[in-house]
Amino acid sequence: MTPDLVEQRLRVSSNHLMLDLLGQADSNLKALEQAFPAVVLVARGNEVAISGPAREVEEAKTALEEMLLLVQEGGSLDLQRVEQLVGMVRDSVPSPAGVLTDGLAVGRGKLVRPKTHGQHRYITAIRENTVTFGIGPAGTGKTYLAMAAAVEALSAGAVRRIILTRPAVEAGERLGFLPGDLFAKIDPYLRPLYDALWDMLGPEETARLTERGTIEIAPLAYMRGRTLNDACVILDEAQNSSPEQMKMFLTRLGFNSKMIVTGDATQTDLPSEKLSGLAIVRRILAGIPGVSFVELTSKDVVRHRIVAAIVDAYARAEVDDR
Repeated sequence: MTPDLVEQRLRVSSNHLMLDLLGQADSNLKALEQAFPAVVLVARGNEVAISGPAREVEEAKTALEEMLLLVQEGGSLDLQRVEQLVGMVRDSVPSPAGVLTDGLAVGRGKLVRPKTHGQHRYITAIRENTVTFGIGPAGTGKTYLAMAAAVEALSAGAVRRIILTRPAVEAGERLGFLPGDLFAKIDPYLRPLYDALWDMLGPEETARLTERGTIEIAPLAYMRGRTLNDACVILDEAQNSSPEQMKMFLTRLGFNSKMIVTGDATQTDLPSEKLSGLAIVRRILAGIPGVSFVELTSKDVVRHRIVAAIVDAYARAEVDDR
């Protein structure tokens, strides 16, 4: 080793853990090497040697230790998770493996786990606050994690029902007359909520709970005049609510209830002359105990990786246009 280079070693307690850590054909180790090009990783027996510049070696070892913790706690590793752990290590996030092993129990032994530090902050805020705002771009899991938190609360008996609502505003195109009864007319607007429920509970259980009224899905306009007790209430696509609608919704909160408000302030479908309720609510509610605002960013996008690049590109374009 030259004076500028160092070597550190990580010992693994068993062959089984070593295989899980390295991945098939050492794929996880190769992913870590790609994340730290200046570092050389060599696995021999139950030990991994990490050599290279001191700072990069320290970060690579920390990432490797978090990878090991993840597999020790029963988690799985793949390219995406290695990238997520490396990103959290570089951002100095405490206990990255703990972030990825936390989860929301949505029944049938299924856990919905956060995939980023921002998502973990979001579910922690939901657990700790009465009203939580999840604000961020498409693909950050705002709606899905809110639904998972609601299903967990229902399964645990913390609430007696789930109420899901969103403004019935069309996304940039006019759909025209929709045939059928009320539910048929609003179904296109609420379909993303059904999709999340079906994924967690299955269509049959979702239908059963909906028929019993345990799960209620309705447009935002139908919230007026109600007091929502013993419920987890989710307002989705809140950027399409007016300031008056936002106030109306938030004042529906009853006893033993939680509210989760999700939206992307950059994707409002309201007419240009109309102000979004989501755009001003933070200023109005700042400092109120039990109300939390969680900002998610392109780092929290869990769709195709190009979606994060698209989100950043649009953000830069909006800054340039100002």
